[in-house]
Amino acid sequence: MNLDTRIPGPRSPADFADSPLARVLRQPMILGLFLPTQSGGWSASAAPRSTSWEFDYNAALALRAEELGFDLVFGLSEWVRAGGYGGKIRFREDSIDPFITVTALAALTRRLLLLSTIHILYGPWHPMHLARFAATADHISKGRFGINVVTGFSPAEPLMFGMRRQEHDLRYEMADEFMSITNRLWQSEHNFSHDGRFWCLENAFVRPKPRYGRPILVSATGSPAGFSYAARHSDFAFITSPAGANVVRAIEALPAHTAKLKAQARTFGREIRTIINPMIVCRSTEAEAKEYYEEIIRLADMEAAAGYANHFKSGDSKAWTNHVPRERILGGNVHLIGDPQQVADWLFALNKAGCDGMQISFYDFREDLEFFGKSVLPLLQQAGVRLPVN
Repeated sequence: MNLDTRIPGPRSPADFADSPLARVLRQPMILGLFLPTQSGGWSASAAPRSTSWEFDYNAALALRAEELGFDLVFGLSEWVRAGGYGGKIRFREDSIDPFITVTALAALTRRLLLLSTIHILYGPWHPMHLARFAATADHISKGRFGINVVTGFSPAEPLMFGMRRQEHDLRYEMADEFMSITNRLWQSEHNFSHDGRFWCLENAFVRPKPRYGRPILVSATGSPAGFSYAARHSDFAFITSPAGANVVRAIEALPAHTAKLKAQARTFGREIRTIINPMIVCRSTEAEAKEYYEEIIRLADMEAAAGYANHFKSGDSKAWTNHVPRERILGGNVHLIGDPQQVADWLFALNKAGCDGMQISFYDFREDLEFFGKSVLPLLQQAGVRLPVN
């Protein structure tokens, strides 16, 4: 029997005034840290740095980010073959699972939202698995756990699971059914049967329920089909600049891009927040920041950078179309290179362009996070885009 998977209930944990998500949404600018759970972080360079994929390093970053008042941390998911994306640095060959990582971080942190990427269409994932696993992580974290639902744009990754990549828009139709079922399982107090196009359940039930209706839901997208999915399901959408990594061009292009997604969400009676990923290279002076950046580029592992660029070229992602291979050396989505005031001003401008949050990454995470906390964060607080955190 095929039942309607959309039932009345909270549209989002934000509907609960005391939820961790509702607390974070009170910030004029949401601030996140993009954890380097993969070797090489975001940068295909051999310039010296402390950045490590290991759990202890990432745990220390999360704890420091929480001390500094950040709102969330996030881990990506990739399935990479031997040698990673190539080069002497074997870019991203090592990668710890983000779902397990952020669930472990729930026991160490007290306030951060903990977001994990999951490829829901790979392998044996079933809505029952996600409903129970995520509800468990939700309870461990006291409502701070969230899922970045991705469908997988790479043709190589699903082959590892004995699968073929489905057509782009069909993947989002599958994701829509998957997450509609999962939401029903989180909310229903009765057994639930569903005979759908892609998944079947008979007398299914999951308990305990998440603390605030459901976990936080996220998606990362830039395509019309992805926007449609995000508008129906997501609390946050990770967006990319449609104009590439140059911050000036990004600020010009983003207002229309973000407005389109937010307007689409409102047609479903929902509010969605957009988050972008700036790669920040900051030093006391602009000259020092540019020198730091040039050192990263000078020591680039060009084989690794080309391998990573080819990974995107081989896929059908719509979000990174205008990002050029050279931008892959530093990585991230928008490059902010300058002194503290310049970086702060660019963050203000991205916020005004419709980006509700910044999910920041660095080259040398430990050292650069400290510098950001000391030199840039006070400027954001003085400008009123970051409110005091209890």
